[in-house]
Amino acid sequence: MRYTLEKSCHSVYGLYYHLVLVVKYRRKVLSFEIIERLKDIIHSVAIDFDVKIIEQEGDKDHMHILFSCKPTFTVTKFINSLKGVTSRLIQKEFPEVHEKLWKGHFWSPSYCLLTTGQVSLDVLKTYIEDQSDGKNI
Repeated sequence: MRYTLEKSCHSVYGLYYHLVLVVKYRRKVLSFEIIERLKDIIHSVAIDFDVKIIEQEGDKDHMHILFSCKPTFTVTKFINSLKGVTSRLIQKEFPEVHEKLWKGHFWSPSYCLLTTGQVSLDVLKTYIEDQSDGKNI
């Protein structure tokens, strides 16, 4: 089993997250132009947090973001900043979103965050099970 790993002074790691942000009330306000602008904003926020964006794409009412980070990273600070900055800038630059959204809300207050890896859970479970030579049991 081969991993692509990052290194720091005292650790070797491969931390990957899949984040899904949903527009408030599932309103279909994300046009192609807004999605492209969101991607730019997300990249700039990620740079500030030393986060690597691996992939991102959106549909009319949500965004998917796949990213990697260091073990010392605080995920909730990044997500809160990401939601705040993107909300402010999109509402400022695309005033038409106010027709479907109001009171300054853009994203739903909740989000979906999943950890992910470079192999499936089944493969990893089998790998760990195979580590025992039977003598320690």
